[in-house]
Amino acid sequence: MDERQLRVLREVGELGSVTAAAEALLVTPSAISQQLRLLQRSIPVPLTERDGRRVVLTAAGRALAGAAADVESALARARHTVDEFIEQPGGVVSVAAFHSAAATFCPLLLRAETAPRLTLHDEDVPQDEFPLLTREYDIVLAHRLDHAAAWPRTVAVTSLLHEPLDVALPIDHPLAAKRALTPRDVAQEPWITVHDGFPLMATVEAIGAAANHRLDLVHRINEFTVVAEVVAAGGGIALMPRWTARPHPAVVLRPLRGVHARRHIDALHRPERAARQAVRTILAALQQAAGQIRRVR
Repeated sequence: MDERQLRVLREVGELGSVTAAAEALLVTPSAISQQLRLLQRSIPVPLTERDGRRVVLTAAGRALAGAAADVESALARARHTVDEFIEQPGGVVSVAAFHSAAATFCPLLLRAETAPRLTLHDEDVPQDEFPLLTREYDIVLAHRLDHAAAWPRTVAVTSLLHEPLDVALPIDHPLAAKRALTPRDVAQEPWITVHDGFPLMATVEAIGAAANHRLDLVHRINEFTVVAEVVAAGGGIALMPRWTARPHPAVVLRPLRGVHARRHIDALHRPERAARQAVRTILAALQQAAGQIRRVR
């Protein structure tokens, strides 16, 4: 049995006929009869009987119709509870982000005048694992390169930034005097790069291919704060994001020409999560934060 069948039984009992119930529910009498037949299949005793040309409820039918009123009341209370949960401006919203996005976006979210309470988490994973994190968190900040595959259709995507990736150099490096660099300029340098499977690695490989030279990958470091320190100490050069990496006084960034060197930063979530007003509020706050990041940096 389901809610619709119980509603039909209740209306037949209260109004006294299939025709009257059909008029009340704005359906045909045959639709009412069909719902009664479906309900009867799940009940071992008759629920209706003939009284002349009318269909009326048996004692068992009247008992079930009475219970149906309790069911409808319980369902109405449940819907009201869910509606309140969905529409309440507060509540807890969980946000996960990879490290450089977390360092940039999380402080702006915490300072924003938003009602929802946040729980923040750092998750630095290979690109194909970001969508899986939406099972655990309301919102996941993820990044992918320009030429990488789009996010799967199982997740909803709110675009935040389309961020350039620049070459990070020690401030006294000879190449720092140039306004922009090419793959040939940087192919002979020792490189600091991310671990295999992480988004920036494909761009580093593209630099070597464009220069027709195998790059010397000396260090594998994912955290850009550490990368900046190693670059400043003369450990090599690296690709670093223009807007979301923390500036270092001994490191300069130079644009790279000749390869696609940009990444998308997106907020991923399961579509049903956005039914909550609190989640929509945080998504809007992230978009505002992205605009502020572009303007300031």
